[in-house]
Amino acid sequence: MTTRYPFPDLNTLPDDIKARILEVQEKAGFIPNVFLAFARRPAEWRAFFAYHDALMVPESVDRTSGLTKGEREMIVTATSAANHCLYCVVAHGAILRIYEKKPLVADQVAINHRKADISPRQRAMLDFAMKVCLQSHQVDDADFAALHAHDFDDEDAWDIAAITAFFGLSNRMASFSGMVPNPEFYLMGRAPKPNATRTT
Repeated sequence: MTTRYPFPDLNTLPDDIKARILEVQEKAGFIPNVFLAFARRPAEWRAFFAYHDALMVPESVDRTSGLTKGEREMIVTATSAANHCLYCVVAHGAILRIYEKKPLVADQVAINHRKADISPRQRAMLDFAMKVCLQSHQVDDADFAALHAHDFDDEDAWDIAAITAFFGLSNRMASFSGMVPNPEFYLMGRAPKPNATRTT
């Protein structure tokens, strides 16, 4: 499957978008396809990544959070699987493996988070996220109480819900447009780098 909407030429993009994409390329070694896919509409690109950064990189907006970076990626991976989004499961699953330093965790979380090798706290977090993803109209006080029992507060609940909802949008845009994961994502975080030194 290939994308239904051709990516724009990087050199034709507005300077701010081009600069951000080149920064990501420098850091990752490649350009994740989502950055080019959304760039065909610059105003939407800016809005999308501004909200993305506020949720996934809270320090960028001077806000503290009770969720780790790995837990944020865990939410994205689990709920994107529920939404059948290949791009987001593969891309964010790769980032999850790296943050958690667990090569199997993304596959486990994507298939069945209740049997994944994660903490009871993280399981409660994903229970809440999955309910927001699939049955948000049924979220009630009992769901918040289950989070509170694991030391999540109401602001953390907001974060969990907002990440779930935001990536619900991302999942649908990626799926309808035929966005495919970059090949690089599939191997990230699964095994040591070939040139990594090994100690015994």
